[in-house]
Amino acid sequence: MTAPARPSPPNPHVAALAQYRRRASVYNTELALFEPIRRATIERLALRRGDSVVDVGCGTGLSLPLLHRAVGATGRIIGIEQCPEMLAQARDCVRRHRWRNVTLIQSSAEDASLECHADAALFHFTHDILRESRALANVAAALRPGARVAACGLQWASVWAWPLNLFVLGAALHSVSSLEGLNRPWSLLAASLEGLTVEPLLGGAVFLAHGVRRA
Repeated sequence: MTAPARPSPPNPHVAALAQYRRRASVYNTELALFEPIRRATIERLALRRGDSVVDVGCGTGLSLPLLHRAVGATGRIIGIEQCPEMLAQARDCVRRHRWRNVTLIQSSAEDASLECHADAALFHFTHDILRESRALANVAAALRPGARVAACGLQWASVWAWPLNLFVLGAALHSVSSLEGLNRPWSLLAASLEGLTVEPLLGGAVFLAHGVRRA
């Protein structure tokens, strides 16, 4: 008798997309607690007028006003987001502000067509993307050598800080498709960066990593 075929493991992109489609209407409220971390992460990019920046996993566009304020009308912002419901909100933001220098791409990060040599890249609470080497390689290819990169997100705190880790677990189960890599979420990103600095925030429950793209 032929053994029954084992079910295929769930596609992480399908799982992540379904999750974000469910969260699209409440996403901005969910991330309100982390807005100071968003500002701090964007500050680490040291953006200047005229710079170009890739917002990887831009979601509903919450980072766009801060990025636009930094690069000005002469700069360029490229946002990547695979969830259509979230990207629709980002597009509404662009229309309301009448920005002409913002390009939004509906795609996974590894499949996005990025024809640029950007000065910076932002990864704000994009754990699934940070654990996907093909996505990181695609973004890195769109950055000039020396481009600034900053990422933040959840991480496991010290083993003794179990109340914080309970918070991380609950938030992660609600927002990522896999808990893999939560001990060092930036580890794959580190391979393409020089001068990597990792700052623990919120008692170590959140990390902020930044560096520059290797030549």
